[in-house]
Amino acid sequence: MEFWSSLPYLSALIVGFVMGLLGGGGSILTIPIFVYMFGITPVLATAYSLFVVGSTATVGTIKNFQQKNIHLTIGLLFGIPSFIGTYIIRRYVMYRLPKTLWTFGDFVLSVDLFIMILFAFLLLLASISMIRNKERLDVEKSIKNSNKIVTITAGLIIGLLTGFIGAGGGFIIVPVLIFLTRLPVKLAIGTSLFIIMMKSFIGFLGDLQTVEMDWHFLITFSILAALGILIGIQVAKRTKAKNLKVIFGWFILVVGVYIIFKEISGI
Repeated sequence: MEFWSSLPYLSALIVGFVMGLLGGGGSILTIPIFVYMFGITPVLATAYSLFVVGSTATVGTIKNFQQKNIHLTIGLLFGIPSFIGTYIIRRYVMYRLPKTLWTFGDFVLSVDLFIMILFAFLLLLASISMIRNKERLDVEKSIKNSNKIVTITAGLIIGLLTGFIGAGGGFIIVPVLIFLTRLPVKLAIGTSLFIIMMKSFIGFLGDLQTVEMDWHFLITFSILAALGILIGIQVAKRTKAKNLKVIFGWFILVVGVYIIFKEISGI
């Protein structure tokens, strides 16, 4: 009985492992885990997810920094406008949208449905690009050829999108860093964790002012997730970059298809 009661906590290891291996996917996993396994309300689950993902990404960031798998310049150029974009959406747009965006006969396009379909659509686009494309440039060439304007613009756009769909954005950030800033996949994963760490903690500070937190639960879950990310990073070191990209692509493809099926079947 004690084993089954502790089983949901073991999912924290999976969350951390996925983040360490793929550089993202934390919020994709933590939110449904909190809602369906622990019975936490979706709004509170989002706040808890920010803390867990931010804490876990911090461990991953330190480890990747030691291994020189973080491009700090691109991380800051991408991250800062991303924070701005997320803040604009959360502060000035999200809570002013009408609950119903469009109706056509019996069909009603609600804000919730639109957000989930948009979320799934972005997952599918990212997964296809990760599965089909090949590794393109080495580290030196990718750093030399990365365009600052492209990086800043991409960061702002991703910040707006992730602010709207309420996710950390690792599933989008990794392929964007690879295909727009031309970072190799392992460097993109480390840099993604650095960006996610900053984005998550900035978002959590806003929730901290309005929501009462269960710190025992958060710290316990975060410690287990941190252990998982250390394992994931070690596995990533022994895995070819091309294989990591394909794994990441298939992972988010499955999640995207599941979300579309679930939302359409519920209409």
